[in-house]
Amino acid sequence: MNSPKTANGVRFHEVGGPEVLRVETVEIPAPAPHEVRLHVKAVGINRMDTVIRMGHFPIPPVFPAHLGFEAAGLIESVGSDVTNFKVGDKVNVFPAFMPNDYGTYGDLVVLPAYALQPFPALLSFEQAAAVWATYLVAYGMLVNSAQLQKGQAVLLNAASSSAGLAAIQITNSLGGISVALTTSPAKKAALVAAGAQHVIVTSEEDIAGRVQEITGGKGAEIILDAVGGSQFEKLVAAAAERAQLFAYGMLGAEAGSYPTFQVVMKMLTVKGYNMMDLLSDPVKSAAAVAFIQQGLQAGTLKPVVGHTFPLEKVADAHRFVEANGHVGKVVLSIQ
Repeated sequence: MNSPKTANGVRFHEVGGPEVLRVETVEIPAPAPHEVRLHVKAVGINRMDTVIRMGHFPIPPVFPAHLGFEAAGLIESVGSDVTNFKVGDKVNVFPAFMPNDYGTYGDLVVLPAYALQPFPALLSFEQAAAVWATYLVAYGMLVNSAQLQKGQAVLLNAASSSAGLAAIQITNSLGGISVALTTSPAKKAALVAAGAQHVIVTSEEDIAGRVQEITGGKGAEIILDAVGGSQFEKLVAAAAERAQLFAYGMLGAEAGSYPTFQVVMKMLTVKGYNMMDLLSDPVKSAAAVAFIQQGLQAGTLKPVVGHTFPLEKVADAHRFVEANGHVGKVVLSIQ
């Protein structure tokens, strides 16, 4: 019979910087009828985790609070109503729950069975922990909303992030033209190696001018903006007529102006985006899962793990994410 067990789990008792994160010995309950208990092997760290830790998420944390929407591991036990998984199954975590309800930062966690997916054997646990939040956001913008067509140019900033790399892979797999932006000349080679067809180093090149060259004067039909701030106006200048611009992040520290004239004259669509667009719709969500699973199996989609940390270095992992120097997903690896 299932019974509570003790494990190492990350908790925080106040909002703040990475230093508020603590690895504590916690009691992990037996899974309820609809839940499983998971031996975690790897945890994917997302920007949203840092937002929650700092107290900037719309729903305040309930202390002692946990973190995490993504992980991969082996099922340790199952609730009485769970029939689609069994003990020993390798699964990864689909981010389909609220932060105060469940979390993945620990070596043993309880999760709802509906938030689990099997993953291809060709993926490591670390890669499997880097799948869902990354590819769901990219798929939602490019496929579900923008309906990317072959030959269309996709311009994206923060291209070395896990979501940026996922967008490059999806764009390439559908026959689009991936145009990646980076502020760092050092990251250009990494982006080319990751599949970006064109890379613009924004500290050295004019964004709109280079996009015009790449597209034969047309501009980018789809733009993914994870930065905002002062770069927004430059992205609008690089847009084609009737382009779609998706704002899905706020990495920019500088305030930006809204180029109303260009938005109007180019007849642009500007849309805020987050995963709830997919997660709130079972039909959209199922289509996204099928697309991503197929891409993972075929190898056209392959998660990029940029750096790993042990669980006890979770505060350092958050600092690393916030420094914006990485390429790919930052992952906690648990032995």
